[in-house]
Amino acid sequence: MTGTLRSSTHPPLPPTTEADRFNRLRLLRSRRVGVATFHRLIAEHGSAAVALEALPEVARAAGVTDYAICPEGVIHAELKAARAVKARMLCLGDPDYPASLATLDDAPPILWAVGDTSILTRPMVALVGARNASSLGTRMARKLAADLSAAGYVIVSGLARGVDAAAHHAAIEVGTVAVLGGGVDVIYPNENAELFHAIGAKGLRLSEQPIGLQPQARHFPARNRIISGLSRAVVVVEAAAKSGSLITAENALAQGREVFAVPGHPFDGRAGGCNALIRDGATLIRGAEDVIAGLMPLVDEAPELPLAPNPQPQRSFKDSKELNKQILSRLGPSPIAEDQLIRDMKSAPNLIAPALIALELDGAIQRHVGGLLSRL
Repeated sequence: MTGTLRSSTHPPLPPTTEADRFNRLRLLRSRRVGVATFHRLIAEHGSAAVALEALPEVARAAGVTDYAICPEGVIHAELKAARAVKARMLCLGDPDYPASLATLDDAPPILWAVGDTSILTRPMVALVGARNASSLGTRMARKLAADLSAAGYVIVSGLARGVDAAAHHAAIEVGTVAVLGGGVDVIYPNENAELFHAIGAKGLRLSEQPIGLQPQARHFPARNRIISGLSRAVVVVEAAAKSGSLITAENALAQGREVFAVPGHPFDGRAGGCNALIRDGATLIRGAEDVIAGLMPLVDEAPELPLAPNPQPQRSFKDSKELNKQILSRLGPSPIAEDQLIRDMKSAPNLIAPALIALELDGAIQRHVGGLLSRL
């Protein structure tokens, strides 16, 4: 059973009764009903109750025989488990549901929340990276998280070991959101148990998965879209060439968020993903001030929240690849002045400079004394 994602730009209506909330959860937990199918069924039938009645026939039309919707007892058990861990249900359309997620086509229909949901009204930046982060990587994550928190941002991450844990630790006193791959009550990994409880007490834990669900590998890509969706920007600190952090970055780009990356040495495998992001158009950063510079001051939000996303047209990683090609085509083995290259390119220096750094990290160009550049 498949379906298209929501196409309407109108805000979804909140559930009006506890029965409606129960039915939404039951619909979402029914077999073969994912996020896309849930939204399609609600759009077609108007309510979860009517959608549940129609679901067996929808399944038969899709070739699924002997279909049964999720038993009521399963939902009662999940609600009881949620009460036991003091988890709140946030339905799409609820006043407390994060506004940044509500506009996404694949918005989670239901989130479980443990902690302070008022954090969701503040501007957020995601910090993600390698689980096997280097000492330098964890130091960078802590510094970025602390400085961005001081600037008024809530730090969002995935409570994994490495970069995630370092970012949460540094931001916990000011505000941090942990988006989990399993149930909102499930500690994973075990080494982060103390941090898990501290975030529930001082920050916020979120998950779209059922209470008590142990995380599996297939849950994390979906989790990553929530991390990026909550945030105005995603900062990647360390990431291998193939990693979940890159999935978060790609989600961010698709969602219209800014993508920033910390460069690393080309010989360090943990820097491969970040360097590739920079090569393909992500903004190179050296500290929180670079992130802050990439985002504009708020003008129509509360004055104590000083920052907002840059409304410039969304960058394209593909366009950045083309820019790199144009730069290389103008360089040869004989060094030329960087200022001359920028004039020849007839492009803004703030676009050329990050591309030059990325090409240098890739070993494609070389810098010489006197501000000269050549192609290798």
